[in-house]
Amino acid sequence: MKNHQIDLCGAEGGGRSPDMPILKKGMTFSFQCAGCGGCCRGREDIVLSGYDLYRLSRHLNLPPKLTARAFCRIYIGAVSHLPVLRLAPVKEEHNNCPFLIDNRCAVHDARPLVCALYPLGQEISPTGEVCYYFQSTQCGGQVYRATLADYLTEQEVAEREPLDVRWAQCCMQLEQEASTWENTFHPVVLRRFQSKLCDALYYRYDLSRPWLVQLEENLIWLAREKSRLTEMQQNIYQKK
Repeated sequence: MKNHQIDLCGAEGGGRSPDMPILKKGMTFSFQCAGCGGCCRGREDIVLSGYDLYRLSRHLNLPPKLTARAFCRIYIGAVSHLPVLRLAPVKEEHNNCPFLIDNRCAVHDARPLVCALYPLGQEISPTGEVCYYFQSTQCGGQVYRATLADYLTEQEVAEREPLDVRWAQCCMQLEQEASTWENTFHPVVLRRFQSKLCDALYYRYDLSRPWLVQLEENLIWLAREKSRLTEMQQNIYQKK
């Protein structure tokens, strides 16, 4: 795993800009869509949450780690210091999304949150407050109009919002600790702990069981693993 310019919240220095207005639930917005798949081309910034990977894995009937190895890249974010999982574009297809087939999404029913939201973006605060904002597009085609509430319901974003909030809060809490790990752990032990992080956040899931229950179990397991590695490090390196 290595550092990369795309972190958990997208490109470094990214986020909502002043020209992206926040929408309220009753507000109506509009955009054009030609259904051409253009928003799936040349993309290297589609970051997945643990829940996104879980949904994709269930759709593909593959273990999460195998899904990630086949369609994603994972590395440690330069800012968050946490594992970042993003879709790996297909270089032979001009860096298109690996699931773009004949201008259509092959995993539409299990598409990642960022894809379901587009052209909206989402911000979640540490206290769990959620806001949505509009990103202007250069697309043509049919004009689509909807209220924010209707759009979130139609795209099945409202249904999953509590899970996305918990994921964001989990990552924000871990990020508060993460900057100290390089000073806490010996490099060898740090790499092992980062592997445990990947398991807890992305891979250690039984697809027949609810995701959120397992995330909470994984966080408890991760805390135990951290204690175990800390004790192991003390036993090994204090004796030298």
